[in-house]
Amino acid sequence: MAKEVTVEDKLRALYDLQLIDSRIDKIRNVRGELPLEVEDLEDEIAGLETRLDKLKNDIEDLDTEVKNKRNLIKECEEKIKKYQTQQKNVRNNREFDAISKEIEFQELEIELAEKRIKEFKAKIDAKNQTLEDSEVKLKERQSHLDFKKKELDGILEETQKEEETLLKESEKHAKKIEERLVKAYHRLRNSARNGLAVVPIERGASGGSFFTIPPQVQLEIAARKKIITDEHSGRILVDPDLAREEEERMGKLFQKARK
Repeated sequence: MAKEVTVEDKLRALYDLQLIDSRIDKIRNVRGELPLEVEDLEDEIAGLETRLDKLKNDIEDLDTEVKNKRNLIKECEEKIKKYQTQQKNVRNNREFDAISKEIEFQELEIELAEKRIKEFKAKIDAKNQTLEDSEVKLKERQSHLDFKKKELDGILEETQKEEETLLKESEKHAKKIEERLVKAYHRLRNSARNGLAVVPIERGASGGSFFTIPPQVQLEIAARKKIITDEHSGRILVDPDLAREEEERMGKLFQKARK
């Protein structure tokens, strides 16, 4: 015959579940914002690397433009030499003027190409400076990321096994409680800033609260005959003796989980 689950059993299971989940919260708080910081740094570094690639491609394209303009200048100079040779053998002023116009056109092409080369070089210098600054920033961010990852890895190494063990314990303890109570517990935990859904009475008040609980209600809580909630916060209340007993018992579980 299956053992009857009493209200006290349910209260103990609920408080155990709270202690386990609070311990998991504490582990995650130690980890803090580190995972998000690492993720943000990785995104920033990826963005910087993309920017560096684009800058390098832009500089290569500008170098190609400079080479093309230099080749154009060379071609124009060769044409000018050819036209100057032709000018020496012209038969009339009309031919001389026509060749002079061709020479003038080539000289303008050279002047424009030289102007464009100066513009390209100025852009190359600016992009090289940006590239240099970005490489310095990338190196700094990578160094910062390496430090943060090492810090995170150290914390994970210390706490991951314990967290995994406690998550399994949390699931196991939740199965001991009827679904209705588990849902109520999680609803309270999600709405509470500190994640506390089950609290002991401390100095005649609900744990973490300044609202005094009437003596008659305290006696009912100590009797462990029904589940009583705090009228102000909605939290499930347990008596100090039960809380102390479960804290001692769960303390042993936490020690074992850390090994």
